[in-house]
Amino acid sequence: MLINEIISNIDSGNLDEKFIDIYIDKERIEYQKNRYKKALTSYKETFGSLSSYSEDVLIVSAPGRTEVGGNHTDHQHGQVLAASINDDAIAIASKNSSDIINVKSEGYDMISFSPNDIDKKDSEEGTTIALIKGVIKGVMDRGFIIGGFDAYITSDVLGGSGLSSSAAFETLIGNILSALYNDMKIDAVTIAIIGQYAENYYFGKPCGLMDQMACSVGSLCHIDFIDPSNPVIERIELDMDKEGYSLCITDTKGSHADLTPDYAAIPSEMKAVANLFGKDVLTDI
Repeated sequence: MLINEIISNIDSGNLDEKFIDIYIDKERIEYQKNRYKKALTSYKETFGSLSSYSEDVLIVSAPGRTEVGGNHTDHQHGQVLAASINDDAIAIASKNSSDIINVKSEGYDMISFSPNDIDKKDSEEGTTIALIKGVIKGVMDRGFIIGGFDAYITSDVLGGSGLSSSAAFETLIGNILSALYNDMKIDAVTIAIIGQYAENYYFGKPCGLMDQMACSVGSLCHIDFIDPSNPVIERIELDMDKEGYSLCITDTKGSHADLTPDYAAIPSEMKAVANLFGKDVLTDI
C-alpha cells in the first residue's frame, strides 16, 4: 500500500481495530498511530532521494518478550513459559530495484550492503550488520528467496533490558524477507531458528532458542526444547485482564548489553553440572 494511503487510513480510524489487535491497550492506540505515521514519514525522508525508492510499502511488527518460567532451561533441552509483550519493533519496508539492502534504524547510521556480501566476518561480530547478514544467510540456506530492500526501523523494545531487543530485530528482518520475497511462507518457528543462528554464529552470543521463539510465535506459549531442532510449541490462550492479572515490567535503568561473556558462561556451567552426573544437559538428570 502507498504511504499516503496508509497515513490516511490511520487518520480516519480504519486501522484502529488492527492496532487494538496488536497492542491490546486502548489507551495507547493514539500513541501507536502517531508512532506509525512518524515512521512512515521517516521512511520517506530517508529513502526518498534514492533512484530505487518506492512508496509501495509494508509494515512489519515484532514484539519483545518476557520469561514467565524457565529462564536458561532452553539450552538445557528443558521447558519454558514465555510471553510476547506489547512493546515492539516496527519496520516500514519495500523492495528496491538496486539489489542493495538498506536498513536505517532510528537514531543510528544507515547500513547498506549487497545480498551477495553476507559471509561471516569476525570484524562485524557483535554488530547490527552481523545480525542482518546472519538472518539473510539463514533464509537463503533454507532455499528461500532473498533480495534488495529498504527498511526504516524504530523500536520500543529497550536494548539490554532483558526483553530480547536483538531477537525482536532478528524476527523483524526474517519477516521482512518472508513478506517481500516469499509470500509469507517462512513460518514462525523457522524464523526463530534462523534468528538464533544469526545471534549464535554471526553476532557471537551463545543464546538458547527461547528469546527468538517467544518473539516470533507471540502471545503466551509453552515450549518444550527436548529436541531443539524441532521444539514443541503450545500457544496458551489466556486473557490475563479477565483473570484479574497484569504482567508488569519495570525499567530498572540497568543493562546487560555488555555482559556477553558472563551470559556465555551460564550454558557451559550448567553443562558442567550435567557432566558430573554423566549427562550432557540438565534435562536428562
